[in-house]
Amino acid sequence: MSGRGMLMWDEALTAYDFGDEHPMDPVRLALTMGLVRAYGLDRAVDVVAAKPAGDSTLRLVHREDYVAAVRAASADPRAADQAYGLGTVDDPAFAGMHEASALIAGQSVAAAEALWHGRTAHAVNFAGGLHHAMPGAAAGFCIYNDASLAIARLLELGAERVAYIDVDVHHGDGVQTAFWGDPRVLTISLHEHPRTLFPGTGWPEETGAGGVAEGGAANVALPPGTGDEGWLRAFHAVVPELLADFRPQVLVTQHGADTHFEDPLAHLAVSLDAQRLVQESCHRLAHEYTEGGRWLALGGGGYAVVDVVPRSWTHLVGIAAHAPVDPASEVPAEWRDQVYALTRQPGPRRMTDGRTPRWREWGEGYDPADRLDQAVLATRRSVYPLRGLLA
Repeated sequence: MSGRGMLMWDEALTAYDFGDEHPMDPVRLALTMGLVRAYGLDRAVDVVAAKPAGDSTLRLVHREDYVAAVRAASADPRAADQAYGLGTVDDPAFAGMHEASALIAGQSVAAAEALWHGRTAHAVNFAGGLHHAMPGAAAGFCIYNDASLAIARLLELGAERVAYIDVDVHHGDGVQTAFWGDPRVLTISLHEHPRTLFPGTGWPEETGAGGVAEGGAANVALPPGTGDEGWLRAFHAVVPELLADFRPQVLVTQHGADTHFEDPLAHLAVSLDAQRLVQESCHRLAHEYTEGGRWLALGGGGYAVVDVVPRSWTHLVGIAAHAPVDPASEVPAEWRDQVYALTRQPGPRRMTDGRTPRWREWGEGYDPADRLDQAVLATRRSVYPLRGLLA
């Protein structure tokens, strides 16, 4: 297993662009890579540009008619078929959409292949994590589901146990759907409660297909307003125990930065510092439970595109490179100049929000009247018995 991490990057990834008024501004990708370079992390990893996913790869998850519909909308956005979720407010059609989406998917699939074949232990595709795309439809700013495609490729290569952890503020519904009936995949999603946020799924009672994959899905539906302490408590109350039971061969994680208190599209109150701690925990769990520490880390949501996303994902790259960025470090001036040149906004000055998050471990006891503890209990009581674990 190679000791160097792998960062999937191609400047053409910024062509995944829904237009000027859309919240998913590709400048977040350019700024993230700029910050990675400013910290010299591009010299601590192998930077790789993979080919776009071809049709046979896309069909590991997506229906042939859907891929054809994306191609048609890509060639002529006016012909987008809304029956496939294309040409909608969330997923406007744009010229070259198929090519840009397939390129993102290709990075995640190639990273999964490199992990399985031992060419790297850790790989990052922060342009990926497009977890809402369904087998036959676009949804939630996502055209092709690169996370599901990477997992499907691992299974095709012979993996018998792949765990997927999703800490985006939105439920990882597309990945859960893709592997709902497959006992080889464990999906765990921590997200804002479906009563208050898109896509309206991810209830604790969603636990996998009955009979064949019961207990293969775990969902922690967090109350709006959950901050660092509750978010970290929920993660550590559920994720490590389920991984210890499942013992994955590969860990795939999705790190949407939209849990942050500055994010304009959601209602959690998590800091950059807590996001970094969860990234570190995923790294540690990969080393603890997978052979050789096989870890594929993806991006995802995140719409505070200057203040939050680049810093969060640069921390992720540093952790995967075994060259973590000091949270107290001052952001390089050259990057702040890039921020202003691209956005006419000032960039943040440090790699921290100034928080020192603390949380109570679940084993210290719980409060049945606390809304956060109620959410964790609901998940544990729904999933743990199906896996033979004590809730």
